[in-house]
Amino acid sequence: TSSAGLALMWEILYVASSTRLPIVMPVVNRALSAPINIHCDHSDSMGARDAGWLQLYSEDGQEAYDNVILALKIAEDKDVLLPAMVCLDGFITSHSVEAVQLLDDRTVRRFIGAYKPAHPLLNVQKPVTVGPLDFFDYYFEHKRQQIEGMENVFKVYKKAANELSKLTNRKYPLFEEYKTKDAEYIIIALNSTCGTAKAVVDEMRKQKKKVGLLKIRLFRPFPKKEIAKAIEKANVVAVLDRSASFGSDGPVFLEVANAIHDMKKKPILAPYLYGLGGREIGMAHIRQVFEELPKVAREKKTPAVKYINLREK
Repeated sequence: TSSAGLALMWEILYVASSTRLPIVMPVVNRALSAPINIHCDHSDSMGARDAGWLQLYSEDGQEAYDNVILALKIAEDKDVLLPAMVCLDGFITSHSVEAVQLLDDRTVRRFIGAYKPAHPLLNVQKPVTVGPLDFFDYYFEHKRQQIEGMENVFKVYKKAANELSKLTNRKYPLFEEYKTKDAEYIIIALNSTCGTAKAVVDEMRKQKKKVGLLKIRLFRPFPKKEIAKAIEKANVVAVLDRSASFGSDGPVFLEVANAIHDMKKKPILAPYLYGLGGREIGMAHIRQVFEELPKVAREKKTPAVKYINLREK
């Protein structure tokens, strides 16, 4: 699904996670109306970020394919039992032609394993009630169980990622650190923009600029301790959001800000909003972001949000 299709099932997103159904749903990220727009931004999945679903983001077609397989393995684990969204950029990724390495069906089945529901609806020997009325005497406890399932994702993710990596020879970290080890300036982003950012990082590295990219793959649950550790030595971190949280900062920015909140020595964050409704973001725009960050470092404070490639006059 995508865009309005996701918005129309808002109530059912919560029902699916609350009844612990390990559904895997690809979300082709597209803008929400109005005005009517069919192109890419992340408003749809970011709007659903607190519905109790795992969220994995995909830079390209290969990652989207791999993430679907990985998500199903994690979602069906008895310590998780939660639905998952596999997000990929509308048109940019969904309608592009590129080479993807596929696993054969038998290998995928062996990796995922047979689905064994904890409470099968068709077992007449053990009848169950699903989704009954749940007042204040038990509702809170059921929500706490969901929280625990989401917290368990990290250990299950790492185990499943290691297993899948052995089959594909591709790595599936919680997030990808691209030339960040000695980086003074880092961009954090999601999905296809990361491919563009990598090209800019490569170009600027040749010019002896210490820049890097942190690409978030798992957004829900958010790996805040690990991300805080990964960016702690940077001077400035630019956080790129492709969705607007009206009346607040961008969703990714808020998560990163929360992650570094308790650090004694932490980087300065710089919020950016870009790409709404499919607005182009190219190498020149990414380069401009990197070039603005030394000024942020000198001023030693988080600036107001900046808009990339926007007509403001």
